[in-house]
Amino acid sequence: MANVAGHDAHRDPVSGVDTTGHEWDGIRELDNPLPRWWLWVFYACILWSVGYWIVMPAWPLVSSYTKGVLGYSQREILIEEIATAKAGQAQWLDRIKASSVEEIRADPQLREFAMAGGRSAFAVNCSQCHGQGAAGSKGYPNLNDDAWLWGGSPEQILHTITHGIRNADDPDARWSEMPKFGKDGLLTPVQVRDVVEHVLALSGQEADAGRAAAGATVFAEQCAACHGENAKGNTELGAPNLTDSIWLYGGDRAAVTESVNNARFGIMPAWGLKLDETTLKQLAVYVHALGGGQ
Repeated sequence: MANVAGHDAHRDPVSGVDTTGHEWDGIRELDNPLPRWWLWVFYACILWSVGYWIVMPAWPLVSSYTKGVLGYSQREILIEEIATAKAGQAQWLDRIKASSVEEIRADPQLREFAMAGGRSAFAVNCSQCHGQGAAGSKGYPNLNDDAWLWGGSPEQILHTITHGIRNADDPDARWSEMPKFGKDGLLTPVQVRDVVEHVLALSGQEADAGRAAAGATVFAEQCAACHGENAKGNTELGAPNLTDSIWLYGGDRAAVTESVNNARFGIMPAWGLKLDETTLKQLAVYVHALGGGQ
């Protein structure tokens, strides 16, 4: 496409408008001026912008910005709003700090406030492992059911959140360690297979009856001390109930075999070293109320 410039302007015979003198492949450009209303709006916007620069914060500087005649600052307004909100919350936070978890739960208004704070704290600190809805995943317990490794009462939940599980940071952390029966040679491969079949049978799964019977003896000798003679678990030791269908690391034959052979060693941080007492109590109230608290 050729652009031919420098041609003399002339009046277009069809529209009666002068051309600019520019021509593209025989097509001439009409010299139509912009509408007056458009020009006035454009000029008004220029004036408005100049006025805005003078009145409002507008231009960035090296380490600050132009403050404007009005000195308006969204940041300062936000700081004031946060301070006002915190002042309104102070009386409730003070009451939570001075109350036990049970006392908080017994007061409907205080409980509602604690639930809101606990939900927010859970989303920030706990959802990364337990999930946004606290449904958990492999290795991270579901907090909506009624299976609690370390107890599901409000005070037990508070203790677990505060001190964590098997961490080296808090001397009061929950602690237990399952032996690596296969890896450390505490059980022979045959005994491992037998006790796995017994555990599968305990939870109502399909299992080899002969091996399960032999595994019952192994279980009584090696596993009952923690999981209990009836395999219902022990919250004092964090030993899970093996008779239900709730499995932290999976309940099929391969997963149970892996657990028996190599054990599991889940770790939870001691949130008492990172969060204040009031937030910990709010978390305990919230977690307990998810549906599975005892």
